[in-house]
Amino acid sequence: MNNEALLSVHDMEVTFGTGRKKFVAVKGVSFDIYKGETFGLVGESGSGKTTIGRAIIRVNPTSRGEVFFKGEKINGKITKELDKRIISEIQMVFQDPMASLNERAKVDYIVSEGLQNVEKKLPSRERRERVAKTLGDVGLLPEFASRFPHEFSGGQRQRIGVARALIMQPSFIIADEPISALDVSIRAQVLNLLSKLQKERNLTILFISHDLSVMRFITDRIAVLHKGVLVELADTETLYTNPLHPYTKALLSAVPLPNPIKEKQKQLTVYDPSCHDYSTDKPIWEEIEPGHFVHGNNKELEEYRAATSRIKNA
Repeated sequence: MNNEALLSVHDMEVTFGTGRKKFVAVKGVSFDIYKGETFGLVGESGSGKTTIGRAIIRVNPTSRGEVFFKGEKINGKITKELDKRIISEIQMVFQDPMASLNERAKVDYIVSEGLQNVEKKLPSRERRERVAKTLGDVGLLPEFASRFPHEFSGGQRQRIGVARALIMQPSFIIADEPISALDVSIRAQVLNLLSKLQKERNLTILFISHDLSVMRFITDRIAVLHKGVLVELADTETLYTNPLHPYTKALLSAVPLPNPIKEKQKQLTVYDPSCHDYSTDKPIWEEIEPGHFVHGNNKELEEYRAATSRIKNA
């Protein structure tokens, strides 16, 4: 991983509906994702994680802010040439491997559909060869190309979803809760596959999840989202060893411990937004230490700095 930003989100806002039915799902979110890293976006259901991922890939329009990919603005109106390039270079792996695959289509068509749309003059033989190679890359046999999705297990179907993204030779993949619909026994296999492919293909990944225990295994940095607002962003280990925002602490308290005795004794923390007094002292997004950002008012930020200083001096 280096410090060259592949993707930059500046003050993103995503709004659904108008008038009385207007709902702001994402509120002024900003972050950079560096080349070659796995960037985690974590939060509970309804926090806006998937909405951000879909806004980056241009499924959800942004109502404010800018999204830059390789230095070019990709939200709002863009040229057909840039749109075509973005379709190839940014791919998504979806949460439910069953719902995201066309049940009536064979694996060969599912994996190569995007390729056929972008490279319309690609010879059939070369297309089949690419499908076979990509299936092999994700741990599936080439002969699986002639089968239908219902003939596979959940883990195998998710591998097909990964193959569908990989065949476009993207530089950036958005993995939206890619293991939450899978059995616990095969989750590690899919995570290991993503890590392996990232190293082999020099991929950059936005990994979206509600599970912080999974995040620690696969991510380099983590951004914590609560009701459409980023509340904390830091290196993965920093976030685990020095969580500052009360919401981050609540999420971490829910992570299961491997020791059954400690798990039984641990205290769950419940996040109560009323703990913040933002009536007169409005919150801002501030860097507490290099690379560690927190959302809070002046009083809270002072407390966060003091807590960070105590940990460093301990």
